[in-house]
Amino acid sequence: MLTDCFTGFGTLAFASLAQGAPKSFNPLAAKPPHMEAKAKSVIFLFMAGGPSHLETFDPKPLLNKLDGQPRPAEFGDVQYQNVNAQSRILGTKRTFKKYGQSGIEISDLFPHQAEVADDLCVIRSMHGDMVVHSAAQYQLMTGRVIPGFPAMGSWVVYGLGSEAENLPAYVVMPDPHGAQEAGVPMYTNGFLPSVYQPTMFRPGPKPVLNLDLPKGVSLEERKRSIKLLRDLNASGMGDDLEFAARMSTYETAFKMQTEAPKVFDLNTESKETLEMYGVGDAKTDDYGRRCLMARRMVENGVRFVCVVSGGGGPEAEWDAHNDIEDNHLRMASWTDKPVAALIKDLKRKGLLDSTIVMWGGEFGRSPESEKSKGRDHHNTGFSMWVAGGGFKGGTVYGATDDIGLKATENPVHFRDLHTTVLHQMGLNQDALSFMHLGRKERLTEIRGDVIKGIIS
Repeated sequence: MLTDCFTGFGTLAFASLAQGAPKSFNPLAAKPPHMEAKAKSVIFLFMAGGPSHLETFDPKPLLNKLDGQPRPAEFGDVQYQNVNAQSRILGTKRTFKKYGQSGIEISDLFPHQAEVADDLCVIRSMHGDMVVHSAAQYQLMTGRVIPGFPAMGSWVVYGLGSEAENLPAYVVMPDPHGAQEAGVPMYTNGFLPSVYQPTMFRPGPKPVLNLDLPKGVSLEERKRSIKLLRDLNASGMGDDLEFAARMSTYETAFKMQTEAPKVFDLNTESKETLEMYGVGDAKTDDYGRRCLMARRMVENGVRFVCVVSGGGGPEAEWDAHNDIEDNHLRMASWTDKPVAALIKDLKRKGLLDSTIVMWGGEFGRSPESEKSKGRDHHNTGFSMWVAGGGFKGGTVYGATDDIGLKATENPVHFRDLHTTVLHQMGLNQDALSFMHLGRKERLTEIRGDVIKGIIS
């Protein structure tokens, strides 16, 4: 009742102010952060399906000693989809070595990421609430286990606007093999105004279609058409945010026709850069192109970019139910080199300090076997890493128990990671809120903690 009554006065005041507001109001204009910001953009390397912490960043020698045996009772129990009382501990064929001055242990799946070990902040104690793909993906992206809530990218753009004049503020680059279980809703703006929705790029050399001017239409003619459309819309816009979002979309589309083709043209990159990302190699070309495009996006002011690895089913996702070796060797061969190249490239261009790079999936994999050679979904303890943007490189934070079953040291929930990323972007999780159905909603739902041990 109080909300309904008293926000009415604010609406009256806003309506009065809007009458005198400039007609070129841009809802995506850059906004000042709530506090000092260490970063101004985010690239999320989403490893869809659930990469195994046990084969990547969290070595567990005890697994090989217990291979083929039941899980010892002292480790407790967790909920699974397919692992049951008949399942047995599954050892790993991967080998781990210490890399860099920091001595972070990384498996032989990632020889290229091992080269940037001192730039990585590996969190070994991640955990979430759900063990099924769709719900876990929603929680990873939106902080909630059901669809309908805004994604990280939408919240960041809502809080900070965009520094990109000729490109979208928030970009998702899907995997060409297909969609994930949670589908497009996990990336979207939810109940936030539609201006904060992502732009979904297409795979391949033409991520956005129809960027060329129509045949027979000159640039000057298109400019006059856009100006007429803008003037007609502005004459009746008032304070309608959805109308403003529609106008902003027209403006961005026109600017992309004139400027974006330069950003999408990877031929302007040096041969050395293209080779570093693996462009031209059958295995790494796709993810390499998209990682390189992500660098070019943030270089041109795009606020949030999600580069997806995995889609269309277990064989093309990090979803190793049948054979952990076959699956992870394949997925790593597609992504390891491009991921490391992105870190190196951002660093040499002076962009890593202002760009947060996150790597990870919606959960990890089980210590027990599934179908003799695979691993089941596992949400109670797994690994992700963060680099740049004021995060401490060369750091390992938290730990799981001796078989990787549960996060036991400094557990980090998804909401804690969300809170820390927002903090590094200069956004306070409480101030970054939106009134929806009478409640102030936020990305972190019940409030997360800033992980002070991994930031500077």
